[in-house]
Amino acid sequence: MPRIRILACALLLSSALGVGTVGVSPALASHGQAMFFEAPRDLLNPATRPHAIAQLQSLGVRAVRVELYWHEVAPSPDSATRPNFDATDPAAYNWGQYVSLLAEAQQLHWQVLLTVTSPVPKWATAGHKDLLTRPDDSQFQQFMTAVGRQFGSEVTLYAIWNEPNDSQFLRPQFNANGTPASPRVYRGLFQAGYTGLQTAGIASPKVLMGETAPVGFDTVNVHREGAKALLHDVAPLAFLRETLCLNGRYRPSGTCGSVPAYAYAHHAYTKAVGPSYRPPGADNVTIGVLSRLSRALDLAASAHAIRSHMPIYLTEFGVQSKPNKYLGVPVAQQAEFDAIAEHIAYENPRVAAFSQYLLRDDPVSNSLSSFQTGIEYLNGKPKPLYASFPVPLVVTKQGHGFSLWGLVRPMTGATQLTVLVQPRGSKRFRTLKRVSTNSLGYWTLRSSTQGVRWRVRWQSPGGTVYNGPPIRAY
Repeated sequence: MPRIRILACALLLSSALGVGTVGVSPALASHGQAMFFEAPRDLLNPATRPHAIAQLQSLGVRAVRVELYWHEVAPSPDSATRPNFDATDPAAYNWGQYVSLLAEAQQLHWQVLLTVTSPVPKWATAGHKDLLTRPDDSQFQQFMTAVGRQFGSEVTLYAIWNEPNDSQFLRPQFNANGTPASPRVYRGLFQAGYTGLQTAGIASPKVLMGETAPVGFDTVNVHREGAKALLHDVAPLAFLRETLCLNGRYRPSGTCGSVPAYAYAHHAYTKAVGPSYRPPGADNVTIGVLSRLSRALDLAASAHAIRSHMPIYLTEFGVQSKPNKYLGVPVAQQAEFDAIAEHIAYENPRVAAFSQYLLRDDPVSNSLSSFQTGIEYLNGKPKPLYASFPVPLVVTKQGHGFSLWGLVRPMTGATQLTVLVQPRGSKRFRTLKRVSTNSLGYWTLRSSTQGVRWRVRWQSPGGTVYNGPPIRAY
């Protein structure tokens, strides 16, 4: 579970030009995007899994992300001495509830992204003193062979490591001279993991690289900060370049060769000021500056370090709501910001997947790893985001009018929905327009009606009515 990042405050709201009238729809982006849902507490617990799966089905979810912790399933994980066992044999591990969850996902024909990550067995780390420092490539390769043999038929995509540019998941992050250390450690793990999957019989595994956290540093001052400097996060684009053996101008700085990654995964969390926030530091990537990552991947492909036109998978994302005291926004605004972020991702043709992190909130605490990004409160009570998730809506001010964008997530084909508006000076909503989606469920609308809030209503073919929450314009 990633920790919250405290970023410097700034706010940049997007703007649009032109005046529209109801019924004139602008062109949609040329692609759809998968939606991966991550709900570890609910899906890995056999007592809560049936209810959680029923909820996700009703919300239109067809893909899940699951993090597989090496330490959790390995034999004698807290021993400094490696036990005598065949590390490539799936029978040597205690897979626990991962087996049941992935089997059920396969029965539902859901895509599964399996992120294999730390903590690591102590016997597989340098020095055998902790669970994060320089995991052994050879041991990881053998583990990934076992993973591939156990779950190969049930996994759509693999990813190597969660947030490897964060010291909570991989160490050291920096060398004693202040330059990044974790990217080269990660490169070895990625190549070992890829080879391990091939050894398991998966000829061309689809493996995502990255899974990077959104912000960090290019260099640190060890002289000034001491050992603490080595634990800072590495900025994601600096991490990308170093992993691929590229210099600051994205030119080869060695003879490393290309990395056989299928796509790049990133966690584009943003700040409470909203999705359009632009972080300082050109190598940081929040959702509001996603084009930085697109350009970096193009430059890396030009250097023949990765394949051309590599897709972007935004594999972990969520908007913090109150009562999170660090990044929380009002729950009504959480629904608005989450839809805006999804729209930003949709408008980038390189993005192949978006995501929602958490079904239910974490328990509230002062810990920076407590997340209130769920669509439900901890007690299971739905937030406005619960109603918004299946029918997200974005309303953008456009000249003297408004541009609307939305999606009917539970549908697998074209459908119709009703758009409602609360006009200025009125306390009630009225029908604005009956609109049709495209074959992927997306729709757009331009309106000159002066409203203060909008919402959508959709009735499924089975008769279930979905009422989205009131949404303001930005």
